Amino acid sequence: MNSNQNFSIARSLDDKYMSHMSCLDRIRPPAPLKVVAWTLVLGFALCAIALTFVPWVQTTTGPAKVTAMNPSDRVQSINAIVSGRIAQWYVNDGDSVAAGDPIVRIQDIDNDLLTRLEAQLDAAQKKFEAAEEAVATARIDYERREELFNEGLVSRYDYEQARIKVQELLVNQQEATGDLNSARVNLSRQGSQLVTAPRDGTIVHVEAGDTATIVSAGTLLASFMPANVERAVEIYIDGRDIGLVYPGRQVRLEFEGWPAFQFSGIPDHAIGTFGGEVIFVEPSARADGTFRVLVREREDALDCFGERGPEFASNTIDCKWPPESFIRLGANARGWVLLDTVSLGFELWRLLNNFPPVNENLLEGS
Repeated sequence: MNSNQNFSIARSLDDKYMSHMSCLDRIRPPAPLKVVAWTLVLGFALCAIALTFVPWVQTTTGPAKVTAMNPSDRVQSINAIVSGRIAQWYVNDGDSVAAGDPIVRIQDIDNDLLTRLEAQLDAAQKKFEAAEEAVATARIDYERREELFNEGLVSRYDYEQARIKVQELLVNQQEATGDLNSARVNLSRQGSQLVTAPRDGTIVHVEAGDTATIVSAGTLLASFMPANVERAVEIYIDGRDIGLVYPGRQVRLEFEGWPAFQFSGIPDHAIGTFGGEVIFVEPSARADGTFRVLVREREDALDCFGERGPEFASNTIDCKWPPESFIRLGANARGWVLLDTVSLGFELWRLLNNFPPVNENLLEGS
């Protein structure tokens, strides 16, 4: 071979040789691989756009429980007013009662006590009437002696004795009044042995007891649940986020046993959740470090529970809370307090770094 025709990497091959090398031209990426590659590129682009422009509502959440707004609407204890033994029950567990309906009658251990108290009251009444009449008579005598004294017909000593007599009888009248009031109180207490319902409601639980059961004043007799209560929800929020919760904040609630799909970042798309409003934030922490937040039903909520059952025309409609037959006092729930709106990317970055939510009030103040 001629030395001028030696192979060199610095010199490309002739076209007549390259035309016979078609392997590189036949190698092409598979079509599925191209689809996957373009899908990934498009997905990353969409994710970047979503992380930048999609709004996300920050929330702070915690366990919740249904309670009553007014303390007098919560479960109450019915106690014995006087000591004695249980004579008769008028109710059972689950009975509905109206205000003034009898619940239980307590009878004193001494069966003749009521008779003696009535006799004591009668004697006190007569003593009071006698004292009152004596005072009236003494006043007449005092006024007569005063006229005679002014005319010089009686001595000053007789006049002063008449006045002293009136004062003594007034003291006796006051003592008789005290005895009469005491007798009335004793008889009234004995008469209050019939324990009645304080208002309309339901007897939740009756304590066991029969005619042989002795009770003292203050003994628990039954548990009573008032009717027509105004419900509220208490949420327990972590201390890290409590600085962002204040009265007026909006809340989304998910009640136990009620079908729901919660989308905390976009509350308008949540299904089966109900709105609320923060009305009170407990100023001091509990033993576990959480703070109690009290939430009430929104005043502008619509009644979505007609005769045919719940009707949800749109996810954006904020309905009133379910009736008490579905959501009873003491039922568990879950609450999300709605905070400020940020981008989705910021919220993911915050969660990954375990940072607290944004406090727009502090940012504006700075």
